[in-house]
Amino acid sequence: MSKARKESGLEAVNTGSKDFVTIKLAGQTLGIPVLAVHDVLNAQNITRIPLAPKSVAGVLNLRGRIVTAIDLRERLDFPPRENGAKSMSVVVEHKGEPYSLLIDSVGEVLSLEDGAFEKNPVTLDQRWREVSAGIYRLDGELLVVLAVDKLLDFDAHVAA
Repeated sequence: MSKARKESGLEAVNTGSKDFVTIKLAGQTLGIPVLAVHDVLNAQNITRIPLAPKSVAGVLNLRGRIVTAIDLRERLDFPPRENGAKSMSVVVEHKGEPYSLLIDSVGEVLSLEDGAFEKNPVTLDQRWREVSAGIYRLDGELLVVLAVDKLLDFDAHVAA
């Protein structure tokens, strides 16, 4: 930050925190940076795509735009949802294309201090480390911050 900005008191505008939309997946709390989230949707009609990878649940129509739906449970090797359990979606963009991430539920928006951010611990499950930017320790649980670009990098996932 420039000396002029510090002297003007403008540094107070930068709170040193980041905002995350929290989601639940298989009992784990995850965070997606707010600026990466375009929409949050309730259960949608999804059209299956023949011969698509297992983690691609299909496509949905969002205001006239075709959106690829990714089943995060499948992508992260978790058991499927119980029969009849509804999913929600968080719509993000990757390489100019919209993707709907199928999740169990959406929580709240958290504003977390940059100083509390930690790199992935070596004990973090491998499936999380592959797609995580890092963690925050919350009261009684970890918030794994999803790196959307890593999560949607299917070439790297197939090569692994």
